[in-house]
Amino acid sequence: MNPYFSEVLDAHVAIEAWLGRGVGSLEALMARFSAAFTLVSPAGTVLDCDGLRTLFTTHQAGRPGLKIEIDSMTLVQAWDTGAAVRYREHQQLADNAATTRWSTAVFSRSEQDLVWCHLHETLVAG
Repeated sequence: MNPYFSEVLDAHVAIEAWLGRGVGSLEALMARFSAAFTLVSPAGTVLDCDGLRTLFTTHQAGRPGLKIEIDSMTLVQAWDTGAAVRYREHQQLADNAATTRWSTAVFSRSEQDLVWCHLHETLVAG
């Protein structure tokens, strides 16, 4: 499997475990993200790496029963040291309606690391 697709899937397994059950290591989760990481949330809020750490710290086990499914992964562009990937993410809480978002992630890759540099999320109406 494409290493970027594998990272998208693996990261969301870790995020689901952390936010849904409080399971995992915050440091291992944060190691997936560049120190210069930025996130544009579905609400239009821009978070940096420190903001992402705060979000994960504040919401550990805060979304009981969270289920995340990823599909429709597409390699938008790849280059020697990274790639851009688009994917659709479905989130479901036990007693809430599901949400779906399209996400575009930009990755940096070296011989040792593959890290998230930027993520832009847009909710799907419906």
